[in-house]
This record gives sequence, structure tokens and C-alpha cells, in this order.
Amino acid sequence: MEKLGGDENAADHPLLGVDRVAGPLRAYLDRVGDVFRVAEKQDSGCVAYGVRLPDRGERWFVKTAVAGQGPRSLERAWRCHRAVRHPVIVPQVHRIAVGDRPAVVMPWRDGEVLYDPAERGRADRTRPGSPMARFRALPVHRIEDAFARVLDAHLVVEAAGYVAVDLYDGALLYDFAAAKMRLIDLDEYRPGPFVLDAERLPGSTRFMAPEEFARGATIDSRTTVHALGRTARLLLDAGDEESAWRGTAAQLAVLERATHPDPAQRFASVREFREAWPRS
Repeated sequence: MEKLGGDENAADHPLLGVDRVAGPLRAYLDRVGDVFRVAEKQDSGCVAYGVRLPDRGERWFVKTAVAGQGPRSLERAWRCHRAVRHPVIVPQVHRIAVGDRPAVVMPWRDGEVLYDPAERGRADRTRPGSPMARFRALPVHRIEDAFARVLDAHLVVEAAGYVAVDLYDGALLYDFAAAKMRLIDLDEYRPGPFVLDAERLPGSTRFMAPEEFARGATIDSRTTVHALGRTARLLLDAGDEESAWRGTAAQLAVLERATHPDPAQRFASVREFREAWPRS
């Protein structure tokens, strides 16, 4: 595991040593540190802050629910992070009550979210100079390495009995300088298998399996396999039309099985998919 930064168990830590904050969270963060990043345009009903603690030489990411499904989403994410730990997954390490709403504290990780339509617009995947465009232009072996990290993390997700929900390129944080991929915002991951009791699950339609749109369908590891297959398909393409495949024919054949419309025709598990995935 990567070091989270600072003395994480110190009772006097302004973020890790406090369980409740009176008044607005932003005001508290301004008192204890320097807020250097604010992400307000989130569909989840949350607001997030990058906070620097100069006296400790630390940076943290604090996310709080402000509306809609935000509280429920953060509660689900907290349970997931208690069950799933992996170096690729940016962990939620502490919770703070802000009035009647929760906030979670995570270590800051350098990098750029590959797709952020809320902050950068719906054309973010294709805009020249965007993180996704730059990522797709990397040497193929670096893209493969990044995807391998995502796959390995989902072996742990699967082993913990969880299913990927709302996995898409907005959950991928890539550090171009260090060539490291990380996963963030796994707020919709759920214990599985489970039966869908709504008309659809949340998520990006480009990554979602057909069963995620069918009330009464079973959501399980085969659904996770589909999301991972779609992730590889979109990351290893030079453009956004899926017409400029940069991988091998063997890889594409594996992805065709992984993303088959019929769950029964896919790999039965993430491990099976991982073992079948060839490196160029």
C-alpha cells in the first residue's frame, strides 16, 4: 500500500482527527489549510475539495454530499472501501459529519481524470490536448500497463464480493509523469450478485452492459467483465469512433467475448478475463 501521508493516527490531525464539523465544510477547510481545488459540477450531488496542509506538508481530497443522492452514494462508497483495498484504488480513510451530511477524506493523488464532462465539456474525450486524447497517443505498452492495473484492482473487487457499477473513464485518474493509473469515485460499486430493482443502473451507456437496463436482471461478475472490456476497447483506440484500434487482433477477440450482449457468452469472472487477456 502507498503511504497516505503524515501521521494518520494523530488525534490532533485537522482532517483525520476530527469526527464532526460545525458550520460549512468549506469554512472549516479554509481555517485548517489551503483549498487549492474545488470540484462543484458533479452529477452525484457532491462537492470535492483539494486541501493542502502546509504545516504538515500534506495534500488531501475531501468530498461531501450536498444534494440528491449524494449522501446515499457516499455511504455506499464508504462500505465498499472498507471491503476493498488495493494500491490502484484511492481509498477513503476517514469520515467527518458535517451537520447531517457526511464528508469523506482521501489522500490526494496526482494525475488527471481521463474524462470529465462536468468540468471540461461533453467533447472532452476528443478535444485536442485533453487528458484522454493525450492518453490515447501514448505508446501502446503504456496503455496496456495502465489497463493491467485496472484489471488487477478488479480482481480484488471481485474477491471481496463486489460488482462494478458506473465504471467508466471518468473514474480513471492517470499520472502522466509517473505513468500510473488509479481508480477514483467507485461510489456505485455494490455487493453482488444482485437483482436490478430499477429500470437501469447509473453509468455511462458506452460502458454499460445490456442487463444494466433490464429490471429483474442479475448483475454479477459478468457485468464487471463487460465494463472492463469496454474500458479496454475505448482506451486502446486512437479515436472515439472505435475505428482506429491500436491493439492486436487477439486482444480484440478477447474483448468481443468480454462484451458479448449475452452475459452467458462472456468470461464468467474477472480472473478468467485477466487470464485470457494477451499482451502485445
